[in-house]
Amino acid sequence: MTVTVRLLADLGPADRAAFFDRDAGIEAVSGDVAEIVDRVREEGDVAVREFTSEFDGIELGNIDITDTCERAYDDLEDDLREAIETAATNVREFHEAQLPEDWRDEFGPGRELGRRFRPIDRVGVYVPGGSAAYPSSAIMGIVPAVVAGVDHVSVVTPPADEINPATLGAIHAAGADAVYSVGGAQAIAGLAYGTETITRVQKIVGPGNKWVTAAKATVRGDVEIDFLAGPSEVVVVADETADPELVAAELIAQAEHDPNASVVAVTADEDTAEAITTAVDEQADAREREDVIRSALENDASGVLLARSMSEAILFAEEYAPEHLSIVAEDDEALLERIDSAGSVFLGPNTPVAAGDYASGTNHVLPTNGGARVTGGLSVETFLRSTTVQRLSGEGLADIGETIATLADAEGLEAHAASVRRRLENPDDT
Repeated sequence: MTVTVRLLADLGPADRAAFFDRDAGIEAVSGDVAEIVDRVREEGDVAVREFTSEFDGIELGNIDITDTCERAYDDLEDDLREAIETAATNVREFHEAQLPEDWRDEFGPGRELGRRFRPIDRVGVYVPGGSAAYPSSAIMGIVPAVVAGVDHVSVVTPPADEINPATLGAIHAAGADAVYSVGGAQAIAGLAYGTETITRVQKIVGPGNKWVTAAKATVRGDVEIDFLAGPSEVVVVADETADPELVAAELIAQAEHDPNASVVAVTADEDTAEAITTAVDEQADAREREDVIRSALENDASGVLLARSMSEAILFAEEYAPEHLSIVAEDDEALLERIDSAGSVFLGPNTPVAAGDYASGTNHVLPTNGGARVTGGLSVETFLRSTTVQRLSGEGLADIGETIATLADAEGLEAHAASVRRRLENPDDT
């Protein structure tokens, strides 16, 4: 059997470290990635082409494939095109609901304060691909940027002898302005610093392998990024009312992403725990990616855990801070209220994580490795910057003027204090 039940209370320090000290695995490649980034920064397209030949085995023709995406969209089968459009519409509607409004209010006599929001000018979206198809990642990265009003959205996606048309069609449907056939660390470097072909951007978002993640870490500071994402994760919190077959299906769905994926079910009911392990083993046999699934299930950060109580199960989920959290329990809302750290939450037996992966409308670009303790997933806010605005009348400045001047004096910034007192001595009531 691939998975056995472990007692949560019996986990030792090494076991707990495997669950709670996850990382993106980028240290092993960071040195090589730094060299790639430096070469692309200095040599532009020449380095991009050289690394693409070396790592992807592809001799690039046109780096810019924007027109190819439009043709791919037109050539899609009707049912696939409809699915892409439906998913894009749902994602667009959810993200449009996130758009903040500019505002100003009075905070005391003559003191008007507010905040306004403006999109970043140029962003880059990494869409995994090559011979694989990730139309969902294209939608999740591009649509929020378009909704936010970003002026220029550049997309990079790995080359192949024939890039999957579903990915290309989704990139076009989502609204990208420019698309480049380049992947890996060289793609991130191209976006960060620009080349003869690739437009330099101000922020880079999107998931990728450890080379992509290491490159994002390397260029951070010269360009903004979303976050450093690692392998996929799911924690399923289940009580005795949960269907073990559905819990098992959830674990296997995430396990098929990557041998390093972390998939965990935690319950306080022993019969449920045992039934989940049996169902996992049976369902894994029927999946096309069984080898990948079993590798993920057998790694140290995966398993079925038996807690002494649902409170202990919830404490585990909170400490884990999963990318995906599924709660399948009679009182799921009450359990959710006790968890603050999760990238995206899926409530009830009819809400598979795959819904958020593809078409419910929420974003599937989410923090991993415990990142949900401090940040959220990709959203409209990812692509916005905010500016505070203020206006004081003479009365408003008089009301707080001595407070300002006194604090400035205390900090030894005499000119700051003088800039206020000069106005107080010669008030303008407008």
